[in-house]
Amino acid sequence: MLRRHLLIAGAALLAASTAFTPAKAQDSVKVGELFSYARMAAFADPYRKGWQLAVEEINASGGVMGGKTLEVISRDDGGTTADAVRVADELVTNEDVAFLFGTFFSNVGLAVGDYAKQKQTLFIAAEPLTDAITMAQGNRYTFRMRPNTYMQTKMLVEAGKESGAKTWAIVAPNYEYGQSAAANFKKLLAEMDPEAEVVVEQYPALGKIDAGATTQAILRANPDGIFNATFAGDQAKLVREGQLRGLFEERTVLSLLTGEPEYLVPMGAETPEGWIVTGYPWDQIDTPEHLAFVEAYQAKYDDFPRLASLLGYSIPYVIKAMLDKAGSTETDAMIDALKGLEVETPTGPITMRAIDHQATMGAWVGRLTVEDGQGKMVDWYYADGADFAHTPEAVKAARPAE
Repeated sequence: MLRRHLLIAGAALLAASTAFTPAKAQDSVKVGELFSYARMAAFADPYRKGWQLAVEEINASGGVMGGKTLEVISRDDGGTTADAVRVADELVTNEDVAFLFGTFFSNVGLAVGDYAKQKQTLFIAAEPLTDAITMAQGNRYTFRMRPNTYMQTKMLVEAGKESGAKTWAIVAPNYEYGQSAAANFKKLLAEMDPEAEVVVEQYPALGKIDAGATTQAILRANPDGIFNATFAGDQAKLVREGQLRGLFEERTVLSLLTGEPEYLVPMGAETPEGWIVTGYPWDQIDTPEHLAFVEAYQAKYDDFPRLASLLGYSIPYVIKAMLDKAGSTETDAMIDALKGLEVETPTGPITMRAIDHQATMGAWVGRLTVEDGQGKMVDWYYADGADFAHTPEAVKAARPAE
């Protein structure tokens, strides 16, 4: 009798286990995420905290697609194109994720975008800034969150158009992002002032800038203004060497990304005064949506948000809106849902443009100063990405037909 009861109980337990396992799988949506966590820790750690916070909030408030849990499978992409494509394939093939998001470097984003095209898998690029992701190498399966190099460079050029500078220097890292930023600056400068010219260009290898040699090359050309696209350690070295040699004195400097806390805070009292930058004055933005984000982030992590935190936090809410609209993880349904999708974020509403798959997320533009030994953005304003995106004519001329 005891043996019979045990057999019955065991059969019942097996049946319950068998029924629960597939139900659990069906009740979640698995998403693949990849990023250069080891190579770009200063940006990557806040970015991961941002998307983890958003995923927790989304799941706590009912999940996606009417009650499914959003599950993110995260991997380091190695910071190289070969590693990133391998990791992307592992996520899609071995982990069976519904789609991909993430990446940091522009060349890596392009490689994963091409993989998405070949495998017909949706990919939402997070940080990569090169225009090519949504323009010359754009494809049906790839979308992008951050404002691209054209958009942010245009913001800076317009902000600095009253400077009167006629001769310019360019300093940018010698890889896809830097080359894209430099090309856009030259194009936009020529449109703004046909009499202006670029008189010197410096393209140091990423992470290997010879700041002394770069500074001297620019000083020899004696430009009125400088367009800077370096970031992280390269930028810190350029700032230090440039200030020692008087490079920035009485010159207009337009600088991409420098106002982002990831790159501004480490400079401390060495922050160059007067630079016109794109950035994120997180502690000065007082909209209700942004204040709520900051409060939640600080409560969870006991730290202040960086631009990467904001970006990481916004992406899962775009994903939720897409899945809720699509009602499916079928790739074509998700793509159709993303095109023209409007989403509320801590920066306000953004739209994923149907014409080029570029989000209208904007950036803050302002000047740098030093207060109490710390760099700070002042006289800033929010530049809506919709006002600086490529025109439909430019998109049609550059972007391959789907």
